[in-house]
Amino acid sequence: MTEGAKSVAQTVEAGPWVQTAEAVGESLQGDLANGLSSEAAKAKLAEIGPNRLSEAAAVSPVILFLSQFKNPLLIILMAGALISAYTGHLVDAIAIGVIVVLNAVISFMQEFHAAKSLAALKDMAAPKAFVKRDGKWSEIPAADIVPGDLLRFKAGDIIAADVRLSQAARLAIDEAALTGESEPVDKHTLAITSDDTVLADRLNMGFMSTKVANGTGEGIAVATGMATEVGHIANLMANAEEPKTPLQQRIETLSHILIGAALAVVAVVIGIGVFHGMDLTEMLNSGISLSVAAIPEGLPTVVTIVLTLGSQQMVRNNALARKLSSVETLGTTSVICSDKTGTLTQNQMQVMRTWAGGKVWEVTGEGFDPNGQFLDGQGNAADIEQEIDLKRMLNISVYCNDAELIEVDGRPAVQGNPTEGALVVAGAKVGLTRQRLHDENVETLQMFPFDSTRKMMSVHIKLPSGGKYLVAKGAPDVILSRAKEIQINGELVPLTDERRAEIETVIEDFGERALRTLAIAYRSAEDGTFDPNNPEQDITLIGIHGIMDPPRPQVKAAVSDATSAGIRTVMITGDHAVTAQAIAEQIGIRTSEDQTVHTGAELDKLDDRELEQIVPHAAVFARVTPEHKLRIVKALQNTGEVAAMTGDGVNDAPALRTADIGVAMGITGTSVAKDSAALVLLDDNFSTIVHAVREGRRIYDNLLKFIRQALTANVAEVSTILLAFVLMGADPLMPLTPLMILWVNLVSDGIPALALGFEEAEDDVMKRAPRARNEDIFAGGLKERILIRGLAVGGVSYYVFQNALGRDLDLTTAQTMAFVTIMFAQIWHIFDARSTTTLFRKSPLGNPKLLMAIALSLGLSAIAVYTPFGHFVLGTESLSLKALIGCCGIAALPTLALSGVKEVFGFRFI
Repeated sequence: MTEGAKSVAQTVEAGPWVQTAEAVGESLQGDLANGLSSEAAKAKLAEIGPNRLSEAAAVSPVILFLSQFKNPLLIILMAGALISAYTGHLVDAIAIGVIVVLNAVISFMQEFHAAKSLAALKDMAAPKAFVKRDGKWSEIPAADIVPGDLLRFKAGDIIAADVRLSQAARLAIDEAALTGESEPVDKHTLAITSDDTVLADRLNMGFMSTKVANGTGEGIAVATGMATEVGHIANLMANAEEPKTPLQQRIETLSHILIGAALAVVAVVIGIGVFHGMDLTEMLNSGISLSVAAIPEGLPTVVTIVLTLGSQQMVRNNALARKLSSVETLGTTSVICSDKTGTLTQNQMQVMRTWAGGKVWEVTGEGFDPNGQFLDGQGNAADIEQEIDLKRMLNISVYCNDAELIEVDGRPAVQGNPTEGALVVAGAKVGLTRQRLHDENVETLQMFPFDSTRKMMSVHIKLPSGGKYLVAKGAPDVILSRAKEIQINGELVPLTDERRAEIETVIEDFGERALRTLAIAYRSAEDGTFDPNNPEQDITLIGIHGIMDPPRPQVKAAVSDATSAGIRTVMITGDHAVTAQAIAEQIGIRTSEDQTVHTGAELDKLDDRELEQIVPHAAVFARVTPEHKLRIVKALQNTGEVAAMTGDGVNDAPALRTADIGVAMGITGTSVAKDSAALVLLDDNFSTIVHAVREGRRIYDNLLKFIRQALTANVAEVSTILLAFVLMGADPLMPLTPLMILWVNLVSDGIPALALGFEEAEDDVMKRAPRARNEDIFAGGLKERILIRGLAVGGVSYYVFQNALGRDLDLTTAQTMAFVTIMFAQIWHIFDARSTTTLFRKSPLGNPKLLMAIALSLGLSAIAVYTPFGHFVLGTESLSLKALIGCCGIAALPTLALSGVKEVFGFRFI
């Protein structure tokens, strides 16, 4: 916010919602009759600046690409390439350089995406606005609006600034994207007594970028640009830090470990070389071989490819990963913070229960589907022609109504107010529609629209028989206060105190079920028998509808699956606490009194440390603002949780960015929310998140399998070379050349290892607790297995090399035999690496892609050993069939022997 914007905002000392519109206008030098003068508006614009949101500077693609070379693994390889070129090994230098550039390009493509979130916020703003200046209404660019301007808007308009309403005629504003309210909010112009009223309850305010759903209004601008509520969110987004994902942290830690190991090994070799008086060039070549051997060159590439494969699988399950790292992060998630409306619920208001003529009916059917029934207490379907009270109630419900049931893309949908739409759908379930009543010649004489003061809507109608009636619907307390009779079994009976108490009990029961209630009534209205200025007098109550946006059918099972996987689900919503708590209890988010429910007003009284004390036990946060969501996410992260946050509105964007994984709704979500999220649910379904968590865990398991396979090869290569230096005295020979090592890491071992990304999920994948945020990548004995298997493979490879030299074979042949032994040893090892137990317990045919990758690897390796091209590039020599079979046999020993020991004795670390 600019200093000018601050000074103007501070002119309104108390919130503008607690003052009259006239007082607000005076404090901002505005005039509700004539608006600002052009001169005053020009001066304010010069002081405050234009009414638009500021944007962060875009990251240069060149800078982003160059930043990839800061990867420690690539720095080591670049150093190796430079030393290779310096010592005349150009083929080695070029090969290593290509690997470095390829890794950098893939990482760049993964990270390069425009930061569109703030741009999307700007796109939501109104380009023009209708403003009164110098006593005249005119359309001006929205960017020219200043505090004190008088704005006018109608249905369909986007409000161009935060305004204090001065006029509201049936005005309803869709604030879902800003506050999370699922329905348009009815507005009024009266002052609100409480200065700490939450955003969603400021019913005399209009907010920038929200859309007028119904009616007309006028208001005086109280904030513009970054000083508006949506500007406040834009500021939160700009300052929200996207945390490193658990995978990024683990890979970074692994990189440092590998660099430390590589430098330590190179230091040992150089120390031995100096001790034996070796040539500097020879030591440099040995150092290059060791650094190449110690670094899994394919790691960044394979991680990207495995995550990409996982993301493609997730898309098939309706989850689109905008950031590849989010694929794995889902697998570590320990808390899912979920919005209620549209994610846990269907985002379709439905009549769930109806009380008519003394009977309670349960309404079946899902969503807007008109195929459903009204069931009585014994489960019997209503015969609508026999149920006089229910039929009349539903006829009134569909006729005294502005909504319509339509078809969109072959599916039923509601056009109009969602609550009214629920009544239309309820009538359609038993064949009662407004069109049917029109066909029966029911005629509308006069309409009395709903407004926030009357809290009712009524229609004066004429029946085919000639009789005239007033039919009405509205808030139960208002309808009851005007009713004198009730219809039961077609008869009108007095509404006694006992009957009123019975109805109040029904309303209370519906409320405990989180149902919004709507009363239906009528009266005879012949000409001259009622007052058109106050028509709803002495009416007859006929029934009460209980309406709600019900939970999705799959959600309860999905919450249960998440709980079994050690993942807690927390509801964070802008809705009222009573409704949120009832839904949470229905779907299993809140299952005991120990799981607490909190409101935004309560959070305002807590500091961050106190909030961190309550989040471990909280099940529901209701009536929250964007700041609350942000604080909740940070509190969870500070207590060690890996937090996923779902959302669909502008108000969710800061928390989506800050969460370990932000999950946006693909259908109902705003572009701002989608651009701020790492994952987009294409079906807006909570169950999809749980499926994605399963996929994330599978992917992480497979990455660990790859890391085990790759690092075992690295340990084998390093130990083979080290053994030569330690055991061969003053004139050691290199068992492997740098390009042989690269070939093993990227081709003979790299291709099959990549196929581990296609392994199916382990049976217990959703029965384990989530991994801790700070869990070591080598947890669970992985480090010991890598070292033991790698040293064993290195030992047999060195034995083969030394044995070949002992039989007076030339150095090239001995190196080729060591090279082939490591290749075969890794092929044997991969069948053990793909299992969390041993290779004896998992069918070797379970992953067809792995078998194809092994066949490809063997074919390419045959080219490397038996063709002139391989001889020139890698320095190999063709082997006899006997030598080849011997290498294959001895290469099997480490895996078969160690797996056998593990199988018999149960040693987990082998």
